[in-house]
Amino acid sequence: MKTLKMKTLKMKKGSQVILYDEDLLRRRNENRKYLLELTNDNLLLPYTAEAGLYKTSELPKNIHGGWESPLCELRGHFLGHWLSAAAMHYEATGDRMVKAKADDIIDALAECQEENGGQWAASIPMKYLYRIADGKPVWAPQYTIHKTFMGLLDMYELAGNEKALEIAVKMAEWFYEWSGKYTREHFQRILDVETGGMLEIWAVLYRITGKQMFRELMDRYYREGLFDGLLAGRDVLTNMHANTTIPEILGVAACYEATGDEKYFDIVKAYWKQGVTDRGCYATGGQTCGEIWSPNQNLAVRLGDKNQEHCTVYNMMRLADFLFRHTGEAEYADYWEKNLYNGIMAQAYWEGSFTHGNKSEYPEEGLLTYFLPLRAGGRKAWSSRTQDFFCCHGSLVQANAAHNKGIFYENGDQLYICQYFVSDYIGEDISVKLRIDKLNGSKHLASDSVGSQTINQICSAYPNNPRKLVCELFVEGKSDKEKDILIRIPEWAQSFTLTVNGQEEPVKYSPGTFVKLTRVWSNEVIRFEVGKKITVNRLPGAENMVAFMDGPVVLAGLCDEERTLYLEDGEPEDLLVADNEREWGNWMNTYKTVHQDRGIRFIPLNQVGYERYAVYFPVEKKKS
Repeated sequence: MKTLKMKTLKMKKGSQVILYDEDLLRRRNENRKYLLELTNDNLLLPYTAEAGLYKTSELPKNIHGGWESPLCELRGHFLGHWLSAAAMHYEATGDRMVKAKADDIIDALAECQEENGGQWAASIPMKYLYRIADGKPVWAPQYTIHKTFMGLLDMYELAGNEKALEIAVKMAEWFYEWSGKYTREHFQRILDVETGGMLEIWAVLYRITGKQMFRELMDRYYREGLFDGLLAGRDVLTNMHANTTIPEILGVAACYEATGDEKYFDIVKAYWKQGVTDRGCYATGGQTCGEIWSPNQNLAVRLGDKNQEHCTVYNMMRLADFLFRHTGEAEYADYWEKNLYNGIMAQAYWEGSFTHGNKSEYPEEGLLTYFLPLRAGGRKAWSSRTQDFFCCHGSLVQANAAHNKGIFYENGDQLYICQYFVSDYIGEDISVKLRIDKLNGSKHLASDSVGSQTINQICSAYPNNPRKLVCELFVEGKSDKEKDILIRIPEWAQSFTLTVNGQEEPVKYSPGTFVKLTRVWSNEVIRFEVGKKITVNRLPGAENMVAFMDGPVVLAGLCDEERTLYLEDGEPEDLLVADNEREWGNWMNTYKTVHQDRGIRFIPLNQVGYERYAVYFPVEKKKS
C-alpha cells in the first residue's frame, strides 16, 4: 500500500491556531496549573541524585511517590513528559512563565550531564542498560530514557532551546557506542524489553542533523519480529502489550518522515489495519483491556475495569494524526474525534458541577483515571497529583498541553477543517474564524451570569433541542489564487447542508468524507449544519450489546450493575428520550430510558465523575 502523492498536511510555518472553546481552554489551563505547581527540585530529583548533585540527609518536601519514587526503576520518566508538555504549551500560547521553568530544567540537565562525564543525562544508571543486555530483569529502562530524549527534542523543536538539542546529541553518542557492542541477533533480544519510542528519537535526530550515526541507530532499532511480521500479514498484536508497540510504530512513522522510504509507511498502514480496522473498536474508540490488544472482532469478552489505558488513547491519536497528514482520509479525523471526546476528555481533568447548595460525598474534581472501565457497574479511579505518576500522568500533561491540534490542516492550496471547536486559523494566505451557533437564543448561561434577555425568534423556533451541529466559518482570503476548503462530514452525520454567503451549495451527503469548496476567497461566510440523533454502537463479538452515542459522544447509563433493556418494537436507539434537555441557555445532552420497569439516566461518559455506570447494555425483545 503506497502513500498518496500529496504534500504532507500540516500547519504552515508562521500559521497559528487560537483556541476559544471553553471546555478545552479549561482543561489546558488546569494542565498549566499542574505543570507549574510541581517544583523543579522534585521533578529533577532522580537526575540530580544520579549525577551526585543532590547531597542531603533530608527527604525533599512533598517528594514525589509512585512511579517517581527514588526506589522505582522508572524514576524520572515523568520529567520528559513534562518537558514535552511545556514545549507544546509554549508553542500554542507563548506562555513565558512555562518556558522559563522549562529552560531552567534544561540548564539543570546540562549540569547533570557534565557531572556524569559529558554524555549521560538520564535519571537512571547506565548499568540498567547492561543488565537488560545480560538478560537480567529491569523495568523498561529505554522506555524511561526515551521520555527524557523526547522532552529534550520537543524543547528544541517547539520552544527553540538549543541547549536541549546539544544534551540529546551527546547522550545519543553514548547509545551509539553501547548498542554497537552487540550482534544484531543479540540486540533484537534487547529490543524485546520495552524500548518505548527510542526509534522515534533516532529518526528525529537524523531529520534534524543529517548525521549518519542516527541513520545507523535507526537500523539497529528496527525490531524485525514486529515490523516484518506486520509486512507479512501475520497477527503480531493479539494479546500483546499495546503500549509497547504503539511507540515503536510512531518511531516507524518518524523514520518515514525522515527518509521517505515507503517501507516504513507500509508498516504503519499494516499496523493500523491489524490494530484498528480488523480488530474493531469499542464505542469509545479503544481496543484494549489490561493494556493488552483484544481478539479480532471479539471485544465483548474483554469488558472490564481496565479498558482503554490513557496512554494508548493519546499515542493512537498521534498515529491517526500521522496517517491523516499523509493520506487526507477522513477516517483518521473521525477516529481522533471519538478518542478525544471519549478518552482524553473522559479520563482527565474532570470537574463536577455542584451548585445551589448541592453537595457530594466525593471530591468535586478528578485529575486522571489510568483506565476507563467499560464493564457494567464500573467506576473511574482518580489518581493523586504527586503520589502515583503512572505512565498516564505523562500522556495526561501532553494531551492537554495545547488542544489546538487536529482542528485545521493545510496542504498547499488546501485547508482542511477537521474538528468543530470555536477557534481561529490565521494563515499566510487565508484566515478562518470557526464559530458554533448553539441555536439557543440566549446568553443567559447560569443563575449568576449577566446574559441579556432579548426577545428573539430563535427561542420559539427551536422549542426543543434542535439535534444538529451548526458551524459558521468566517473566511478572509489574502491572495488572488484559488484555494480549496475541505470540511469533514463526520461518520455520525444524519444529514448535511451547506451555504456560502446565504446561498445553498449542492453537496454530496456522504458521512466519513470531506466536502470541497474551491474559489478565490475574499470575505465569505460558510455555514453548515450536521444533523444528529441518538445512535447505537454494537459491541464486536456480542451484537445484542449496544452502547448509545450522541453524535461522537458515548453516553453512560448511571447504574451499579448490568441492566437488560427491553424493546417492544422499533430500534434500540428509540429506548432513550431527552431528560432535562435545557438549563438556562444551555442545551443539555442528558437522557433517560423509556418503557422499562426501572429507568436509567444517561449522561455523556466524559461528564461522569465518581458515579458507577455502564456503557454497554444487552437489548432484548419484550415478551408479549
